[in-house]
Amino acid sequence: MFPTSGEVRVLGEDLARLNSRELRRVQGQIGTIYQQFHLVDNLRVVHNVNAGHLANWSFAKSLVSLVRPMEVGTAQTALEQVGIPEKLYERTDRLSGGQQQRVAIARVLVQNPEAILADEPISSLDPQISKEIMDLLLDLSRRSGKTLLSSLHAIDFALSHYERIIGLKAGRVLFDTRTDLVTPEMITALYQD
Repeated sequence: MFPTSGEVRVLGEDLARLNSRELRRVQGQIGTIYQQFHLVDNLRVVHNVNAGHLANWSFAKSLVSLVRPMEVGTAQTALEQVGIPEKLYERTDRLSGGQQQRVAIARVLVQNPEAILADEPISSLDPQISKEIMDLLLDLSRRSGKTLLSSLHAIDFALSHYERIIGLKAGRVLFDTRTDLVTPEMITALYQD
């Protein structure tokens, strides 16, 4: 899909001007955290974390790693960063929702992208776990120096965890400002029909 007007720039690149190989290179520099986690439930955590390597591994190496996990130390380090190192060999479907989201974040850490796009990373989590995940994402972004862009409907978390908020409605930017400048009227306009 290409824009009908203007341009879409990601990491300094105009996406419409890239060939498929260049587009894959840019996509590989963006780590994505999804609201549905996108994990393989019947695999162990180490395999799901190692999926962050797939863009750089050959097909053969990927297959071998399914039988005998490779780069276990890297996966272990990523799991330590997200607070669940003891889950390395646990089956993913035996984890809580918050733990599964931590596995998805560890997968992105292994990928080591330039930027992280978190698409509704807390929508299926309870409020306490949501806060833990938002705190974790913010901390990892600050420590790694990676850009973190989140799509959130939970305005309270957006206001408490980000320095800048862009309000989008029907494909248009309603506001783009520092968090401390967001007013109740701006929020009302954002959610009003």
